[in-house]
Amino acid sequence: MNQQKLVVFAAPSGAGKTTLVRHLLKQVPDIMFSVSATTRKRRPKEIHGKDYYFISKQAFLHKIDSNQFLEWQEVYDGNYYGTLKSEIDRIWSLNKALVFDVDVKGALNIKKHYGDKALTVFVQPPSIESIKQRLTGRNTETNEAQQERVEKAFLELKYAPLFDKVVINDDLNTAKQEACEIVQRFLAAEVTATSLMR
Repeated sequence: MNQQKLVVFAAPSGAGKTTLVRHLLKQVPDIMFSVSATTRKRRPKEIHGKDYYFISKQAFLHKIDSNQFLEWQEVYDGNYYGTLKSEIDRIWSLNKALVFDVDVKGALNIKKHYGDKALTVFVQPPSIESIKQRLTGRNTETNEAQQERVEKAFLELKYAPLFDKVVINDDLNTAKQEACEIVQRFLAAEVTATSLMR
């Protein structure tokens, strides 16, 4: 059976979407992580080809010009992020569904392109204050960069009603369970719908 479906997680920075996606990858065997391309610098412990495809700005712009991206955004001051079409083909060729960890606008662009084949999930923090605490705890950015992400979070929270599902990440274990249930229901429903169409 070919799972040509997409599960798209998005959230403000610090809301915990990456933690939830990593949990899903361990719990749901029918999905694989869609690795995004980015021009930002690699953080400690990040692996090229696993966490992101780290490429130069010049290479990224060339891929935009040659229509190699499904979606892309200039997210933070000169840094680009995007989903390569080749990544979707790679995972679908393995008969897996894709799970994405992308920014809010990227998620909505994927939904617009794939419609019912895509499930969008917005991970909502319990408060803006919790985002500030989580970003400070990361200790990976300057105070200015943290403030920029907090300000962007205010704007991104307004997009939550446009998503198929919202998971409030107040208690992490509860959020993990809810995310797994949402994704498994989506994949199971797709299988039923696909088989009924045959």
